[in-house]
Amino acid sequence: MATIPELIDCNAGIRPSEYNVLIAPEDTEEVTAGGIILTQNAKEMNDLSAMRGRLVAVSPHAFTYATGWPDGSMPKAGDAVLFAKYAGTLVKGEDGKEYRLCKDKDVAAIIGRTP
Repeated sequence: MATIPELIDCNAGIRPSEYNVLIAPEDTEEVTAGGIILTQNAKEMNDLSAMRGRLVAVSPHAFTYATGWPDGSMPKAGDAVLFAKYAGTLVKGEDGKEYRLCKDKDVAAIIGRTP
């Protein structure tokens, strides 16, 4: 089962600028539920198509296009999020893990947090 990484496990060493956010995508499976081992190419496609992850870093300008977040619901580092499929660029952090550098508007929803 794929899991969303915890913020404490993410040490990317990358600070997004402008309207960008850094997301640790959900870990993808290397073996299917039926026991088939995925090729490297298939795993890379799964990594690219991941749509859930954890916000690791948020630029100070990200999410400021709205006229305000009166209920305190603005996405912040540590939130589990849904984001656009194939959004952003895969980048390698200082910890050797792959992250997604995306525009703030690619974040579609916050998972499991109510305002």
